[in-house]
Amino acid sequence: MTDPHSPLRLNVGFIIAQQAGYSREFTFEIAKTHLPPDLYLTSLRGTSQVTRTPQGLLLQVSAKATLDLDCVRCLIPVSQTLKVHFTELYAFSQRHITDSGLLVPEDGHIDLTPLMREYLLLEVPINPLCRVDCKGLCPTCGGNLNETQCHHDENPGDPRLADMKVLLDD
Repeated sequence: MTDPHSPLRLNVGFIIAQQAGYSREFTFEIAKTHLPPDLYLTSLRGTSQVTRTPQGLLLQVSAKATLDLDCVRCLIPVSQTLKVHFTELYAFSQRHITDSGLLVPEDGHIDLTPLMREYLLLEVPINPLCRVDCKGLCPTCGGNLNETQCHHDENPGDPRLADMKVLLDD
């Protein structure tokens, strides 16, 4: 049972009353979404398995999404697929709290947005490339070397040493 206005907000209140071992799977599929403040995704889809344990609710999430980036070499737009798999425990009390510090909310709704944002940001490549052999931009004219061949003198050199260059070329 997800909120149609916020598909990453799960109603897990009924799971709290269940026996330990009870499990429920929630699926989500969102065409476009914004995870504040700076993550704009398309095709976010996945599942979250919520299991009742004696200590709290165990949340296991598998998701993938598409993020639009720019190639660091040639600056053309690139769509990058991000995949995440994570497990977190929402504890019933401070006594069972884990390092993540998550507690089951009093209203019985878990919002996956902050966790999803953190785990997806960890998957964003530091240097996204349009392809492995991207040639980048020409340092002289700025042309995309994947699309054109620039014929600039690679190293014009110091004109005072032109006579020496002639000797080296021979």
